[in-house]
Amino acid sequence: VQLQASGGGLVQAGDSLRLSCAASGGTFSRYALAWFRQVPGNEREFVATISRNGKARNYEDSVKDRFTISRDNDKKTFYLQMNSLKPEDTAHYYCAARQTILTAPQSTEPHDYPYWGQGTQVTVSS
Repeated sequence: VQLQASGGGLVQAGDSLRLSCAASGGTFSRYALAWFRQVPGNEREFVATISRNGKARNYEDSVKDRFTISRDNDKKTFYLQMNSLKPEDTAHYYCAARQTILTAPQSTEPHDYPYWGQGTQVTVSS
């Protein structure tokens, strides 16, 4: 599967953004999906993940009440709605996918995801 992220930009603290990740190739519904982010000099960190059927979602603690991950299997696209953005959310955001069985536990580890998009930059000014 190939992934293409979009939707990043420069916003002010408190604003919202919605990132999208469009997939091509593969059977989209067979993949668990995730968003990660990375600041230069730091390791890539987990943001959110969603199960194959969309019923299970997991978030990093600092974004739990502000970000929402969702998927549209018909459109082969998944999203990260980011509200109440903070300067510390500034990073390059990457979408990722891994093929799993339906009941697999969600993973927050980048090395568990073999498929990655190129990322999109989110910059939040104070």
